[in-house]
Amino acid sequence: MYRFLLTPRWWGINVFVLLSIPFCIFMGSWQLGRFEDRVQDHRDATEQVSEARREAPRPLKDMLPVDKATSGKLVTASGRYGKQLLVPGRELDGKQGFYVLTLLRTGSGEALPVVRGWLPGAADTAKAPAPPAGEVTVTGALQASETPGDNGVSAQGGLPAGQTSAISAASLVNLVPYDVYDAWVTLTKADSGMKAVPAAAPPDSGLDLKAFQNLGYTAEWFAFVGFVIFMWFRLLRREVEFARDAELGLVPDEEPVAVDATAK
Repeated sequence: MYRFLLTPRWWGINVFVLLSIPFCIFMGSWQLGRFEDRVQDHRDATEQVSEARREAPRPLKDMLPVDKATSGKLVTASGRYGKQLLVPGRELDGKQGFYVLTLLRTGSGEALPVVRGWLPGAADTAKAPAPPAGEVTVTGALQASETPGDNGVSAQGGLPAGQTSAISAASLVNLVPYDVYDAWVTLTKADSGMKAVPAAAPPDSGLDLKAFQNLGYTAEWFAFVGFVIFMWFRLLRREVEFARDAELGLVPDEEPVAVDATAK
C-alpha cells in the first residue's frame, strides 16, 4: 500500500520536506536571535543612559560624532543662545506638549541645538521662556539627530514659522542662517520652570518596529514548518486512501473512447 512512496513524484515531495523543515527552523531561529539581540541592545542602552548620569561631563568636541558609545553621555558646551524654535507633538509623563529648542552659537561657528525643556499643551511661543542672555555654559545628554518617522518623531510638514517637527541638522539648516551640529543636547536641568527631557536610548537600540518585525518573522517561519508537515500528512493520507480504493476495486474505470466508424 505504501509502495507509492518509492515513486519519483514522492521522492521529490519527501526531499522537499526534508530540506524545507530544517531551513525554516534555521531561519526562524535566526530571526529569533535578531530579536533577542535587539532586546539585549535595549537593556545595554538603558543601562548606558543611567550610567552616563553619574559620569563627569566632557567637552562636546571630544564626543563627536554621535554613535552608540557616546549617545546619552553628558557633555558641556559654551556659547551664546541664538534662534529659538518649538518642537510640537512631544509626549512626556503621558502628557502631550512641546520642546523648547534653542540654538547655542559656539566658538567653532556651528550652532548646537539645545532642548532647554518641555512644556505641556499646544506649541505656543508666548509660553516658551526666553533663553539666558550673554555667554553660557550648558551641560546635557548628547543625542543623535532625529529621523522623521522613526521612534515617534513626526514627519509632519507645513508647520508654522518658528517650529520644527524633527531635531536634526538636515531640518534645522533650512531654518537658521548658520551651520548646525549633527547632534543635539537635552539639558540635565531644564530652564525657567520647564521639565527636563530625559535622554533617549541610542539609535537602533530600542524595541522598535524592526524588533517586533523580527519576532513576527520568527512566528511565520515556525508556522511554515507546521504547514509543511500538515500538507505532507494530508497528501500521504489521500494517497493511502486512493490505494485502498484501488485494491477494493472502488476506483472507477476510465470511460471508453468512442470511435467514429466512418473514419478511415
